[in-house]
This record gives sequence, C-alpha cells and structure tokens, in this order.
Amino acid sequence: MQSNIWLLLPVLLPILGGLAVLHLHERSRRRFIVIALMVAQLVLLIPAFQAGGEELHLLELAAGIRLVLRLDDLGRLFSGLVCIIWFLVTFFAEQYMDHEERRERFFGFYLITLGAMMGICFAGNLVTLYMFYEMMTLCSFPLVLHSGTRESFAAAWRYLAFSVTGAALGLMGLFLLQGYCSTDLFTLGGVLDPAVAGGNKPFLLTVFLIMAVGFGAKAGMFPLHAWLPVAHPVAPGPASAVLSGLITKMGICAILRVTYYLYGWEFLSGTWVQKAALVLALLTILMGSTLALREDVMKKRLAWSTVSQVSYVIFGIMLLTPTGLEGALFQVVFHAIAKNALFLSVAAIIYRTGLTRASELQGIGITNPVCMWCFTIGALSLIGIPPTGGFFAKWKLAQGALDSTLGPLAYVGIAILMISALLTAGYLLPVVINAFFPGDWFDRSALQPQKPLWLIWVPLLVLAAAAVVLGIFPTLVSPLVEGVVYALF
Repeated sequence: MQSNIWLLLPVLLPILGGLAVLHLHERSRRRFIVIALMVAQLVLLIPAFQAGGEELHLLELAAGIRLVLRLDDLGRLFSGLVCIIWFLVTFFAEQYMDHEERRERFFGFYLITLGAMMGICFAGNLVTLYMFYEMMTLCSFPLVLHSGTRESFAAAWRYLAFSVTGAALGLMGLFLLQGYCSTDLFTLGGVLDPAVAGGNKPFLLTVFLIMAVGFGAKAGMFPLHAWLPVAHPVAPGPASAVLSGLITKMGICAILRVTYYLYGWEFLSGTWVQKAALVLALLTILMGSTLALREDVMKKRLAWSTVSQVSYVIFGIMLLTPTGLEGALFQVVFHAIAKNALFLSVAAIIYRTGLTRASELQGIGITNPVCMWCFTIGALSLIGIPPTGGFFAKWKLAQGALDSTLGPLAYVGIAILMISALLTAGYLLPVVINAFFPGDWFDRSALQPQKPLWLIWVPLLVLAAAAVVLGIFPTLVSPLVEGVVYALF
C-alpha cells in the first residue's frame, strides 16, 4: 500500500462508519462500534501525519479541477485538535443521548460530519476544501434539527441558508481566481502569479474580501453570523459543543488557507482589505460579547460568546504578523477546549435538572459540583485569566497587534480585546458565583446530591484539566503552532 493512501483513511473511515451506524438500532452494538471507530480514527492519524507532504489525487472533475489530499502542519494542528475533542465528546454523547430519540441518526451524522471535517483539514487545494466544506454543512444540518420541533427546523434552515450563502461566496472567489494562480495547490506564501496579479491587485483584493466574508459565515463573523445563536441552542448538548467549539474552526481553517496559502500575507499586508477584515473582526468581537451579556438562556449566551471569541482568531490572522498568527492558532486550540467544556457543562446540568437559564442556576454548584467546577475553569480560560490557556492566547494576540504596522487600529484592537474580556467576565462569572454562593436566604433543604455519571464527568474533567495544564505548559502545543508560523514567515 502506498504511504499516501493513509491520507484517505481518516476521511473515509468516519463517513463509512456513520453510514453503517445510521441503521444500527441496538444500543450496545452501536455504542461499541461508535467508540471503536473513534479509537481507530485516532490511531489512523499517526500514519497520516507521517505521510504529510505527499499528495493523493482522488478525482479530476475537469481540466484543472481536481480533488487532492495533502497534509501539512496546519492540517495536522486542526485535524489533531478535532479528533481528540470529538473523541471526548463521543463519550459524553453516549450518556447524554440516552434521553433522546433517533439516537442512531444522531451518531450516524455525527461521524459523517467528522469525516467531512477531516477532508477540510487534509484538503490540498481549494476545490477539495470547498467540496468537504459543503458536505460538512449538509451532514451537520440533521444535528441541528435533531429534536424535530418547529424551533429546531427553523434554526436548521437558517443554519443551512447562511452556511450555503457563505460557501457560495467562497466558490465565487474560486472561480474569479482562475487565471491568476500558478498552481491549484495550497502553497506556502501564496500561489498568485506576479506577472498576472500585479496589474489586477484592486480586483484581487475585492475577491479576497468576498471569500473572507463567505468563509467567515461558518466562523460566526459579521455580517453572516445570525445563524449561530439560533442553531446552537436547539441542537442536543453534544452537537452544540462541537458546532461551537470545532465546526466554527473549519471556517477559520478556510480563511487561513485563503490568506496564507492562496494570496500570501505579503500581498495583503498594508492594504485596505486587511483593515476592512480587521474592522469586521473587531466589530464582531464587541457585538458578540455585548449580546451575550444580555442573554439569559445559557446556550444562547454561550453561542453569542462564540460569535465574539472566534473573531479573536480572525483578528490574529489578519494582523499578518508571526506573533499575531501564533496567537490566533493558540486561540483556536484554547477556545475549542474551553467552549466544549462550557457547552458540555451546561448540557450536563440540563440533562440533570432541565434548567436552561442563567437566572435558574442558583445553588447548582452545590448539587452538581463537578459540572460547575469544569464550567468555572472553562469560563476563566475564555475570559483570559492565568494560568489558563486563554490568557496565553490573548497575550500573544496583543503582542501581535503591537508588532504590526497598523498604527491606531492596532491599539483600538487591543482596547476592544480588553473590553471584550471584561464583558466575558460579566456574563460568565455571575453564573459561577450564584451557583456556588447562592446567599443565606437560599433554601438549601430541597437540594439533592446527584449520582455520578462518569461518561459525562470524564470528558468534562479532561477538558478542564487541559485548559489549565496547556496554559501552564504551552510548549506542549507550541511545536505544532510554531511549525505553521515559521513555515509561513
């Protein structure tokens, strides 16, 4: 077997496994197969990582339009992060979905979505990325509408409409770039042909903005952000976690590919489009934090938080500095960990108590201490309080802004990051305080201690521990991040 065939297996295995699970109604057999598939997925990443740099040509659709898999440092970072957290959420979902119907449909599309995301991470060119990007949207659509209520259908259709619109803008950019690129493969430093692109820079910059806004839809960036606070709350808890913590990162992955592997940072640096993308990111950061502060429904509050926090990453990407990109990639990792911990903690509380609003969670830390302690650690990381990983990522982002040549815009960016951190504290810390310190007037007589739920607790504890351990020892993640940054700069 050729070594590059290993690139196909992490994409194909979850898709085929998901198709099989769709027809498995027996709980014990389905649980065994789902967990076995996730273990196999992690194992398959090892030879796939070793085959990185080699190309696997899947299909040629037309002259110059082909599907290619190729793994580089950026693909390793994103695919490793997705698979590890997806594995943890799988255990949580096995317990959580016991009180839901149509479990086989949930786990089937859950696995197929993972395969599509692996295709995005392993994509060697924009055509391949676009194909798997659309596949991810279509396969995650059933996760949003899983409950079958009128509200979930409305949210799912909005999710689909915004995602397809955003992807269509990305596809438009793919068409418009034809004739300006020296190769169709993602390449360090960009692929624009200087002889052709030099005289068409204003046009190409406009195309970049179209693509950034389009792929930014999946990342929750203004103006195509409105699906996120609607879709996440209606999905089952595990689906909300991966939608917010991981699927949004596929929009980030696409923006990174366009910025650094198609255009190249030198082509964009100092241009109006760099400033426009930064302004959109900062506007989204401030808007998301402000609206989260006003929201009482916990899953909607966390969804608005995602709108804000993922745009931290876009801000770091568009600084076009090594330190800024480093901060963006660390934010990808630590936001994924913290947001999954937060969403799963809230989902566990809903599973236990049925309580969905922040105003209802007084004293919940007394009866559900494990869930609330994990929520607390995730909250501290999201705010950016040391020694959690969120602090390290935001510190790097601020350094990246100072290293840039953007002048006043860089200082405005740092100020907005600080304001957003205060707003984040404003919508997360009161939940923690009320949960653990409900006040002397609170009636504790009705509180009942809860029985252990290890399939729910273990993923929460691992994610909370990761937020702290990786914050104290960021060098555990640094080789992957620095490999991406050093190669590009």
